Amino acid sequence: MTTLALHINEKTYGQLLRRTLPHVIHSTDEYERLTAALMELDERANPSPEEKELAELLTMLIEEFEARRYPIRKASPVQVLRHLMEARNLTQKGPLGDFWIERNCVRGKRSISKTQAKKLASFFNVTADLFI
Repeated sequence: MTTLALHINEKTYGQLLRRTLPHVIHSTDEYERLTAALMELDERANPSPEEKELAELLTMLIEEFEARRYPIRKASPVQVLRHLMEARNLTQKGPLGDFWIERNCVRGKRSISKTQAKKLASFFNVTADLFI
């Protein structure tokens, strides 16, 4: 519970809840309705503490639905490498030519070693965990 919740007018908040009827989202229609309600709250110049509390509740409900409905799979190290290379317009014959990573790893024939992961992380300025 946030400290903001302690300073809200329960009657006003109850009226907002009755008008919005937030609940666990089970369908796309409910998702769209509650998303529209959240957008309306977000567009207010000076939302009241009660409106801020309702916006926080709606955000949690929407995020929970999205996590269930549209889960994000973790990318494999090869997918990460391919993405980073594509984002920088690098080819297998580019600046990473010193690594055998191009031929073997990008093609998915071999996994990336810890040493190579560290070199790639340094080159791309990311954490080595992405390649392991």
